[in-house]
Amino acid sequence: MAILIALIPALAWGSIGLVSGKLGGNAYQQTLGMTIGALVFGIGTFLILQPVLNLRIMIIGIISGLFWSIGQGQQFQSMQAMGVSKTVPMSTGMQLIVNTLAGALLFHEWRTTHDYIFGITALVILILGATLTSMKDPKSKIAGQQDTQLARGFRALILSTIGYGGYTIIVNWSHIGATSIVLPQAIGMFIGAAIFAGVGIGKAVVNKKTALNISTGLLWGLGNLFMLISMNNIGLAISYSLSQCGIIISTIGSIYLLGEQKTKKEMVYVILGCLLVIVGGVTLGMMK
Repeated sequence: MAILIALIPALAWGSIGLVSGKLGGNAYQQTLGMTIGALVFGIGTFLILQPVLNLRIMIIGIISGLFWSIGQGQQFQSMQAMGVSKTVPMSTGMQLIVNTLAGALLFHEWRTTHDYIFGITALVILILGATLTSMKDPKSKIAGQQDTQLARGFRALILSTIGYGGYTIIVNWSHIGATSIVLPQAIGMFIGAAIFAGVGIGKAVVNKKTALNISTGLLWGLGNLFMLISMNNIGLAISYSLSQCGIIISTIGSIYLLGEQKTKKEMVYVILGCLLVIVGGVTLGMMK
């Protein structure tokens, strides 16, 4: 049951890039709309479950949310530069390195030789799978066009990885209950997104596209709640790695639903990469 709960974020988060891609809008509109939806979800969670809140929980939750806003905002920037099918696999690999190693080395979630053998093996498989899904065919007609955006997209991914890493690590360090931190975290996300959107005031931040992207925030909130529950049950290293299996949904979905072009060779890379991600996720699951 714990593994099934850990896979719910994969389903929810793996769909976000597809939903936001269909809804449209620039990175500022997508981030702000998403955080409004997450704030609505957080308020609903608080009213229904009525968890305990205090100053420490509020501060840690807001800081975590601020880190998240950096991570998601920069990921949207990278998606618009390189496309969902390239951004998500690369982002997944970078996040897995940071969060899995943090769980193992900072929080000592790997205690035995067995844990390290399985953990490192799974991590290598996951990263290899993520790398394969992002590989391109040199004969692709749009390869040159993608290369011009690669540097900008990769810079955004580095900032995104730092943000996402801070978002999960500070929560795991604090040992705060999942339901208690949801609302403070959403407040921090909204503050960070508002600051981020302030940079794009000239880009019509508040409009129909922003409102439509509220739905992605509700989707993210669902995944986040189960992610936090999973972290408490099976630890950061395993829960976060399993949550990133959503790469399969986002990568394949971006090709068939968003119309991102792939050659036959690139499709082979994508299928093999997704299979490796599944194998890596199962390997992590076997650790518990």
